[in-house]
Amino acid sequence: MRKTAKCIGVLGVCLSMLGSFTTFGQDKEQPKWPAITQETKPWTRWWWMGSAVNQQDLTQLMEQYQKAGLGGVEVTPIYGAKGYENQFIDFLSPKWMEMLTHTLKEGNRLEMGVDMAQASGWPFGGPWVSQEDACKYVAHKTYSLKGGESLKEPVQYMQEPLVRTVGEKIAIAELQEPISKNPNLQLHAFDQVRFPKLLPLQALMAYSDKRDVLNLTEKVGENGNLNWKAPAGNWALYAIFQGWHGKMVERAGPGGEGDVIDHFSEQATENYLTYFDKAFEGQDIKSLRAFFNDSYEVDDAQGEANWTPQMFEEFEKRRGYDLRKHLPALFGKDTEENNQRVLCDYRETVADLILENYTKEWHEWAEKHDALIRNQAHGSPANILDLYAATDIPEIEGTDIQRIKFASSAANVTGKKLISSESATWENEHFLSRLSDVKKAMDLFLLGGVNHTFYHGTNYSPGEAEWPGWLFYAAVHFNPNNTFWTDFAALNTYVARCQSFLQLGKPDNDVLLYLPIYDSFSTPGRSLLQHFDGIDHGFKGTGLEASAETMWEKGYSYDFISDRQLHNVKEDSKKLVTGDIAYKTIVIPDAHFIPLETFEKLVQLAKDGATVVVYRNLPTSVPGLGNLNDRQEGYQKLLAQLNFTNTDKADIKKAMVGEGAFMVGDDLDQVLSYAGVQREQLADKGLQYVRRKHDKGNYYFMANPNDKAFAGWVALQANTQAVALFNPMTGKAGYADLRKSTTGKSEVYVQLTPGESVILETSDAPANGAHYTFHKPVGNAQELKGSWSVNFMEGGPKIPSEVKTAALKSWTAFGGVDVKNFSGTAKYALSFSKPKGKAEAWLLDLGRVEESARVVLNGVALDTLIGPAYQVTVPQSLLKRKNVLEVYVSNAMANRVAYLDRNNITWQKFYNINMSARLPENRDKNGVFTASKWQPKNSGLIGPVTFTPVKAISGNSTENNKEQVLSQ
Repeated sequence: MRKTAKCIGVLGVCLSMLGSFTTFGQDKEQPKWPAITQETKPWTRWWWMGSAVNQQDLTQLMEQYQKAGLGGVEVTPIYGAKGYENQFIDFLSPKWMEMLTHTLKEGNRLEMGVDMAQASGWPFGGPWVSQEDACKYVAHKTYSLKGGESLKEPVQYMQEPLVRTVGEKIAIAELQEPISKNPNLQLHAFDQVRFPKLLPLQALMAYSDKRDVLNLTEKVGENGNLNWKAPAGNWALYAIFQGWHGKMVERAGPGGEGDVIDHFSEQATENYLTYFDKAFEGQDIKSLRAFFNDSYEVDDAQGEANWTPQMFEEFEKRRGYDLRKHLPALFGKDTEENNQRVLCDYRETVADLILENYTKEWHEWAEKHDALIRNQAHGSPANILDLYAATDIPEIEGTDIQRIKFASSAANVTGKKLISSESATWENEHFLSRLSDVKKAMDLFLLGGVNHTFYHGTNYSPGEAEWPGWLFYAAVHFNPNNTFWTDFAALNTYVARCQSFLQLGKPDNDVLLYLPIYDSFSTPGRSLLQHFDGIDHGFKGTGLEASAETMWEKGYSYDFISDRQLHNVKEDSKKLVTGDIAYKTIVIPDAHFIPLETFEKLVQLAKDGATVVVYRNLPTSVPGLGNLNDRQEGYQKLLAQLNFTNTDKADIKKAMVGEGAFMVGDDLDQVLSYAGVQREQLADKGLQYVRRKHDKGNYYFMANPNDKAFAGWVALQANTQAVALFNPMTGKAGYADLRKSTTGKSEVYVQLTPGESVILETSDAPANGAHYTFHKPVGNAQELKGSWSVNFMEGGPKIPSEVKTAALKSWTAFGGVDVKNFSGTAKYALSFSKPKGKAEAWLLDLGRVEESARVVLNGVALDTLIGPAYQVTVPQSLLKRKNVLEVYVSNAMANRVAYLDRNNITWQKFYNINMSARLPENRDKNGVFTASKWQPKNSGLIGPVTFTPVKAISGNSTENNKEQVLSQ
């Protein structure tokens, strides 16, 4: 926790002005903020529980969302609330479409955007998905025969029964097939169901010890008997069967329960989408902006969906040979090399199918409805860079910067404007997440290139529902029943201001980082497929991870790129141009396999003038098995063109190729520097950034993620004549101090408290506008003393009585049970004399606040503070001889929820998952969330509240020329 302002004054940390006031005495024009639009505002996922919605509540809620600063909603129907069954509306029914079109009309009226999830839950699926179109898996059996023997047992595979539900046990014998025929689907919440039945045979192949291969499929009768006698030798028989994976739509709402589609089948995708066409007939949905797909998650179940009826045909068409002749290698029973190569080809085929037969097919369908698609590609068994690239708005989730950059990279290299995020899904346990926690999560997304956030999420909850209303099982609840809603607009304004810049111009990254997908395709695992999800799933411990982490830590700007995307890169003036971005180089990160066509492209780019950087080693081989000898020979010929020689850097070698070169070394930072790629040295100071380019310079979003304040000069890669500095939390803007370093770099003076961020706008032309003024303490902090009145304004379960106190502390310690149970807002008021001494301004520091605060001084609203610092700069003119300070503090929902749980007052009234706890200590005997054991969480204004005299300073001041990084 941050120390008091008195400690800050002693340490001499320069504090930025955090209030809504601009620099005192300035009359020059301030730099202009970009316009706030529907798309620059944050949006939210809007859970329709049971789709039990009505027009009146839809309108009322959307008005509240708009007032809080949300720019749009994504309608996602899911499981329902108990007791409201008679209000459930089946997904895509005429009544459901009536509710959707009403939402679209209200969106137009309120200038809010509307997207729609293309399933009730996730992934794509529903009761209209037939067994032919449902996701499949491959099963196999092996048999051994010697010459002259016949197979005695039938070639059959009986699928074992399986029932997975959420929180219930039910026997398979009680169920009808398909699942949509069963009653009480909301109650049962099926996650995966496999019925016991014989699986259809796909192929029966025989392999001899002399490498002979025979196709025996046609010799298998209807009863499974094989009419064949083995010739001389030893034979291994492989029987391939097609199973029904049984994955059901997760968290499905009424009318949405059913099988998940076969994502590898064009026909399955087409049939699935045709159902929407029928539902949309005669409906006005032209203002629907986009259709949405949640993360793949087909394999969030037992086994994996890894087959499609046309697999053998698709494989041969794409890979050039018959997979049936190499089944032992597919299942890891051939030589190690053959195992790797056939597995690679199989995985590449699956990747092609999910790209072409699902993602592109879906995109083309959406275009017919004049709509976009938003897609979470992570988790898919494919090169997710290509899946994101086939999407209008790639969407990511999570808390890992490299994972986030997969989505933004695909957008950047293909010239897409928007990158969205499923944001703040599990920041903390239920009811404990602060607005400052969400801001921290948002900053990471922004740093990763996201510029169009979606909160996860906001529940539709009817006005009649008792507090806390209808809630989703993820842990951050962005709805009006949350006590932080009173201050939610401050966070939304912050996000909108940031995104207003990050949607302008275009990305300005220097390095393309090649994704060695074929290394992962060729690496056996616990299952046939590899599901890709950033670095951790598919590339952990590889040169890709080492390269990405080095560049992030050192301050290089980079994007990942796939083989497909690389083929669209052009060389121009020794730059690599794609997506209207000119990159300086491409890095090959110690890959073992690379396609011949990809390496041919790299060599050609080098011949044209580009620089190719190789981290550690060049690839040694082409991937896959088809036409291997010819492809490997072609690769070796290309390698022979690279004559590497030593450079004046002992650890770097270089091969000139035409007008360009390949450079190789074990120290990526060193090689990039040698190749002329500059990094942002602000990374050495512990700061992080994302950079975009505009016509006259650059935009920087710069953040201080550390628990120490920073004050000092920051070198910028951009050579600039002026820097406008914008504080997106306070709205303050002005022109920053600028100087040239001894090496000629432009340096800008900034101050950042822990967790604070700023936006820099550089310009190649001088500017003469209002100066951005920072402040520093010129005296000790003076604690406000006196009798505070604490009035509990709104909340519950019961409004406590007014409290008078001379000592600030958690309101749960005031005495009595009402304050311990209370969640809501309290007004702290204090009359005080003007602080002693003279100053240009005063820093008001609230000290410790649980959780957010709105500050009013002498009737003037100063700011809404969401943390982690709770400070605002007050102009001298606002202070009088006698003053009144009012601080409206809102705590978390936790204490009121704990009261409900301790008193067995049921609020968990939901079907399906009801409700999960993030932490094991918060689970009851049934494994669901409970707050009954919680002690009262600290709440309110805890202080100390202080005023510290400050003065305006310039970065060029002698006393501030020395960089300061000091503890708060």
